[in-house]
Amino acid sequence: QVQLVESGGGLVQAGDSLTLACTFSGRSFVSYAMSWFRQAPGEERKFVAGINWNGDTTLYADSVKGRFTISRDNAKNTAYLGMSSLNPEDTAVYYCEALFSIVVVRGEDDYDYWGQGTQVTVSS
Repeated sequence: QVQLVESGGGLVQAGDSLTLACTFSGRSFVSYAMSWFRQAPGEERKFVAGINWNGDTTLYADSVKGRFTISRDNAKNTAYLGMSSLNPEDTAVYYCEALFSIVVVRGEDDYDYWGQGTQVTVSS
């Protein structure tokens, strides 16, 4: 069984940067595409960024393109989300999700596993 544990969330000010980490265990990390989703209060969970098994393909939501960077370290079984120029609209619970596939996709329903989430709050 795959387990995902997110870390790195917190309270920051607008314009600050933050890096989230997702530690993967239970299966072979390189067999999974990894993505980050976020859910703000009263809203649906939305795709933020995704990365394929070896990192040579990344996808981003338009709202974060140029500000966020997804990466992975297969030796450490960890995926990361680097976030810069944060604004209050980025406030949400951020979830790491894993898809048993070499291809990364945007659809949240496609993903097989997800973590408990980490809260990111950006004050103005």
